[in-house]
Amino acid sequence: MNKTIFITGAAKRIGKEIALTFKELGWNIIIHYNSSKNDADNLADQINKDNPNSAKTVQGNLDVKEDVQKILNEVNDAFPSIDLLINNASTFYPTPIDEISEDHWEKLIGSNLKGPLFLIQGLKEKLKKSNGSIINITDTNLTKGVANYSIYSAAKAGLEAITKGLARELAPEIKVNAIAPGAMLEPPDVTWTEEQKNKVIETIPLKRMGSEKDIANAVKFLANSEYITGQTIKVDGGRSL
Repeated sequence: MNKTIFITGAAKRIGKEIALTFKELGWNIIIHYNSSKNDADNLADQINKDNPNSAKTVQGNLDVKEDVQKILNEVNDAFPSIDLLINNASTFYPTPIDEISEDHWEKLIGSNLKGPLFLIQGLKEKLKKSNGSIINITDTNLTKGVANYSIYSAAKAGLEAITKGLARELAPEIKVNAIAPGAMLEPPDVTWTEEQKNKVIETIPLKRMGSEKDIANAVKFLANSEYITGQTIKVDGGRSL
């Protein structure tokens, strides 16, 4: 029986690259999206063209409790087992202290922390049966602090704390790790100038921006690792040193 990976926020960018990487490994793939229906459907079609009936899509807003339950129901029905959960979906925008609202808090905590936690809760029995893994995507900038992104940073820091706590709680059946990407992509709807990119590259010992493939390769590494749990792997070219 083929293994199954469930990736949140899989329609674009890092999530899409993870999906394509595991397609090459012959895995079944559950593609979650919120608003990017066309991208998710196109990705599923692309995967199913090469590996028939191996990709399915699920839609839902991780900020909304009812949507999370709907996602869980559909994921549990999609394939017999779940071997790998990737909590990749993320909302990201600035929240200067004087402008923070409860709505900002609910959305950023919901997608980056609360949603992933309840997905883990709802899928843990299937993951136990498969001796599976959970990988949470965090952010390498957490150790430095980022001005105007306090709620986002708090949510991602919480996700790293959950990673460590659940690594103890869910062992030995389930391994729980995190991957912290560094500078690799412009934020959505933002285009960096060459000068801006070069300034960032100067802060990276490996002297290049990262790529989605770098993250997908780290996911593949952890998926194949039998003796790593509770760890955060920084995939940032050494920028956090």
